Amino acid sequence: MNWLRLQMRAGLRAARQMLRQPFNTLLAALVVGIAAALPATGYMLLGNLQRLAGTVSAAPEISVFMQPAASADTVKDTEKKIRALLAKDGRVELISRDTALKRFRDNEGLSEILDALPENPFADAFVVRLKDADAQRLEALRSELSKLPEVEHVQLDSDWAKRLDALIALGRQALTMLAGVLGLGLVAVTFNTIRLQLLTQRDEIEVSRLLGATDAWIRRPFHWFGALQGLLGGVLAGLLALVATRMLAQPMGELAGLYSLEFVLRPLAALDWVVLLALCALLGWLGASASVRRHLSRIA
Repeated sequence: MNWLRLQMRAGLRAARQMLRQPFNTLLAALVVGIAAALPATGYMLLGNLQRLAGTVSAAPEISVFMQPAASADTVKDTEKKIRALLAKDGRVELISRDTALKRFRDNEGLSEILDALPENPFADAFVVRLKDADAQRLEALRSELSKLPEVEHVQLDSDWAKRLDALIALGRQALTMLAGVLGLGLVAVTFNTIRLQLLTQRDEIEVSRLLGATDAWIRRPFHWFGALQGLLGGVLAGLLALVATRMLAQPMGELAGLYSLEFVLRPLAALDWVVLLALCALLGWLGASASVRRHLSRIA
């Protein structure tokens, strides 16, 4: 209980000190907020990109082309085998050679060419749509489908999935590096701010020591000062990320619309806000702790 009371008093002292210097406090918090807003916004965009990737990859397609000479019984048997391979993870649509021919005949530019051919050039085909699959699952399924009797060719585009996975992984690594570098910057900003506070209150610290104050009692308000400064910077970072979300929502929606996708850019979730504020406060505390340990010993 005594420890909690001491922490509350130190926190109030730090808050009053910040209020006595509103401009300097706001300026330092703004520096912290801008630095923290970059990885926060990047995290928000990466999360939306992962969600979009899940939406895009929700129904990947594989085209299975039968041999032109395949009989109707063989086609039906192949359809049963494909459904058995899929289980309940997708659905199969048969596009018969007559249906394919009709679709191409509807194109005026191709109808005359098709009329000149002695017979139907198309083969029966299946369009396999999966509910959810990554690149490895698509490749494995393509290999299984290629082994079916009377199957001439299996076509899929798994490169998009590989490129998207690689892009997300690269973005995650870059975001981690950026957050680490800026985190060190936030510690350095707090370190310098606390150093200036220590120099400003040098006389007060010396008098407190003469009156019997311990170093722990002297350090405690500075620790709170750094944590509160980091917390305030985290709030500004979250607000900047929210502004970025609002500004990018319409352009991102229009871009997704060009690809016939329904996509809404989502802001940081409540848990993300909590993590952001906690990390900024922790970095502020670390910077303050390092600064106090280094410079307090120099004050006689």
